Amino acid sequence: MRIDQQLRDHVVASTGLSPSEAERVIGDVLAFHAEPVDALVRRRHAELKLHGSRNEEIFRTLRTELRDRVVAAPELSERQLRRLVYG
Repeated sequence: MRIDQQLRDHVVASTGLSPSEAERVIGDVLAFHAEPVDALVRRRHAELKLHGSRNEEIFRTLRTELRDRVVAAPELSERQLRRLVYG
């Protein structure tokens, strides 16, 4: 993955990280945000379920999390979220 040099230089200047450290951090952040919506929904549903949350709460949480992402996912209804989780 090619890292934008201006972004790298900004991170280096604002954090004191070395250029290679800044590139690694940027790469990690980009990879985190590159997770497809369906994979994210399934992963988060499983995590929240594991911690004892019930579906009503989980789907409300998922809708909020998707809406608040840096690159927002499309608005999904509870029904659409259920279909991503359960097929």
